[in-house]
Amino acid sequence: MELQGTVKKITDVQTFASGFQKREMVILTQEQYPQPINIEFLQDKINLLDSLKEGENVKVGINIRGREWVSPQGETKYFNSITGWRVEKVMDNNSEPTQASPSHSASPVSNDNPFAGDDDDDLPF
Repeated sequence: MELQGTVKKITDVQTFASGFQKREMVILTQEQYPQPINIEFLQDKINLLDSLKEGENVKVGINIRGREWVSPQGETKYFNSITGWRVEKVMDNNSEPTQASPSHSASPVSNDNPFAGDDDDDLPF
């Protein structure tokens, strides 16, 4: 799966006693109702965030993971996590208005009617 959005926050690397490392990035999706999505990068994938800056547009390859946990009281809870495994920078298309701009070509555009000299009118109406 993929998510696309603007980098809102990148956390520092967290290292745990077991040697496990993770780093998190929050992206703000670009839809009608933007959502801040937290994505975890684990172990060797934490380096993928080194070249990113807040405000950049990215496309992130993700996996959604779920796990079950039973509390000491016997209550079962479910947790989800979003884990990133690939990051691509995306060119910012939203900064420019989406309107046609005049092109400056080497050959001038002719406004002449291409059918002006056509006397063969074979239309039935």
